[in-house]
Amino acid sequence: MSSQAVSSKLNAKWLAWPTPQQALEKLIVPFLSILAFVGLWAAIAQKIHTQLGAFPGPSQVLDQAAALLEEHMTERQRERDFYHRLKVRLAQAQAEGVPAAEIERLKARKYPGRPTFVDQIQTSLKTVATGFLLASMLAIPLGVLIGQSRILYLALNPLIQVFRPVSPLAWLPLVTLIVSALYTASDPVFSKAYLTSSITVALCCLWPTLINTAVGVSSVSRDLLNVSRVLRLGAWTRTTKIVLPWAIPMIFTGLRISLGIGWMVLIASEMLAQNPGLGKFVWDEFQNGSSDSLARILVAVFTIGIIGFGLDRLMLLLQKRVNWDKHAVLR
Repeated sequence: MSSQAVSSKLNAKWLAWPTPQQALEKLIVPFLSILAFVGLWAAIAQKIHTQLGAFPGPSQVLDQAAALLEEHMTERQRERDFYHRLKVRLAQAQAEGVPAAEIERLKARKYPGRPTFVDQIQTSLKTVATGFLLASMLAIPLGVLIGQSRILYLALNPLIQVFRPVSPLAWLPLVTLIVSALYTASDPVFSKAYLTSSITVALCCLWPTLINTAVGVSSVSRDLLNVSRVLRLGAWTRTTKIVLPWAIPMIFTGLRISLGIGWMVLIASEMLAQNPGLGKFVWDEFQNGSSDSLARILVAVFTIGIIGFGLDRLMLLLQKRVNWDKHAVLR
């Protein structure tokens, strides 16, 4: 059977529209699975009693999710009211001829409210995005170089194998000390806790992208490399036109793994660095010890899982757009 016929059969198998039965299965089976999980959770929760009270069931978690959303909306309304009052006060001060220094002091005032659950989600997303981008900007170019150079691979592989399994809990104290020593600006753009969490995330999600990029580059077909030598392609042209397109699937596999690791590492780093994100929210609720704390922690747990799933789907969509093989099936 020719390769074209095989390709046509695979495309017909994977790219065809699902039958009504298949579509129904994709809806009913997950729904039944979730329903069974919720029922089992509700039954078991009633039998677990902790120091903070009964373990929360699905209804309590939904109630606290709604309460957290309502708290966010209330806090945003208070913020709007604060800046409205500040604007009125500034107008009055300017009309009364108040000294310029006092007016500047009023303009510099910020809303003193605490971050809400939604604000902490945004902080966590910003932190993991920063760490992930820092790691990717270092890992992909270095992986391309390692994959094309045997000497560089032999030189760096021992270091990669030593640092790759290091826990974020080991990196965090070192990063904290280094950031505190070097980041001494009087008017910092970023907080030290944010930088500490971002760098810790970068250090932990660096390795999967680096290793997968190197493996993908080193597995480029020798026939393609021989053709590039015959055509006398320069190193840059060979890398961009042959090596990277071939290695894209492996690179994105590494990126997906790195993003997942970074998102998991983020929660622990935020707990210890006290960066105002989801990790700090979980820690604060644990320390709070109120009757609603367990339910709020579970809200955070489900939020972390859903966001992690969404980030992985986002990377899949990005891979499908970037991948040279537009018929690649991404599941």
